[in-house]
Amino acid sequence: MANSLDRLTIKGFKSIKRLTDFELKSLNVLIGANGAGKSNLIEYFRMLRNLIDGNLDEYIQAGGGISDFLFHGRKTTSRMEFEMRFGVRGYRFNITPGPLEGCALNGEARYYEPGSTKWWELGNSLDRKSLLVKEAKSDSRDSQYSMPVYEAISSWQIYHFHDTSPTAAMRHYEIIQDNKYLRFDASNIAPYLLRLRKKNPEIYQEILETVRLVMPFFDDFLLDVTEFGDKQKANLSWRQKGSDYPMQPYHFSDGSIRFICLATALLQPNPPSTIIIDEPELGLHPSALSILAELIHNSSLRTQLIIATQSPALIDHFGVEDVIVVNRKEGGSTFERLKEKAFKAWLETYSVGELWSKNVIAGGPSYE
Repeated sequence: MANSLDRLTIKGFKSIKRLTDFELKSLNVLIGANGAGKSNLIEYFRMLRNLIDGNLDEYIQAGGGISDFLFHGRKTTSRMEFEMRFGVRGYRFNITPGPLEGCALNGEARYYEPGSTKWWELGNSLDRKSLLVKEAKSDSRDSQYSMPVYEAISSWQIYHFHDTSPTAAMRHYEIIQDNKYLRFDASNIAPYLLRLRKKNPEIYQEILETVRLVMPFFDDFLLDVTEFGDKQKANLSWRQKGSDYPMQPYHFSDGSIRFICLATALLQPNPPSTIIIDEPELGLHPSALSILAELIHNSSLRTQLIIATQSPALIDHFGVEDVIVVNRKEGGSTFERLKEKAFKAWLETYSVGELWSKNVIAGGPSYE
């Protein structure tokens, strides 16, 4: 799959002491106990997006300072090391602690396999802004090597639809111009759906049909555009079957509006090169999990997916080799992709979720 992340190395980042040359496929389902490290792997993707977007300093400070990112702190970890491979391309860099709680970005390099040097050193950044990004955006001939990696990472989206409270942005108006892509918290869900209805009606119809499978009473979105001074805004207004009464976003249950966001993210016509979703099963009725799993499977044929879940019922719908088990060992997170041959006899009687619940697949709490 073009521009997907094939292999990943992380050293010294939060609970991840050492993850070396770990293979990622088109579908990657993370399971593990609370505190095992699933969220820290997702946090890595968030950190990298901030680096590529030029916000590394702000990200580190918002996270409590560099000491909170180093595995077991400064006394144990002197630097964090990262390396990614995207087919014939790659990117690596280090982050080291600086004065107080600041950091330094150094050791940046890009990789291109057909080239004679393969790894090309970019050097150390003086302002903690990525040299790879600067090269990709430059007019130099070398930008052809950096641009594909920059485009892949900058397209990554870490979706987080946990906040469905009355104050959540997805339940309120947003300007209709904010519609180019679905934001990480679905704050622009209404403008984005409005754009799909106009420009991608077949995708919009597929989203409607999928939502109706989970919400049989649902008919269609209204997405009324309202004037707010000199701005036009839309919200997630809708109607139910057999009624012309305009329903509002606050009429959706938490699980319903979250599923709408998930369906929209997974069915979007031009998906990011990698989509990361933490606990997509949250608040969903058990009958909706099979539909969600089908969405995930189908989406993984078009883009790379990394899903973190706590639901045995959800992983029942995936193959053993789709699953990555996250555990803790000697204070650090470990990651292991399951092999079907190791569980072949068990799978004749039990589902994947049942094997996890019975701790045959070791992904429960561990006591060190």
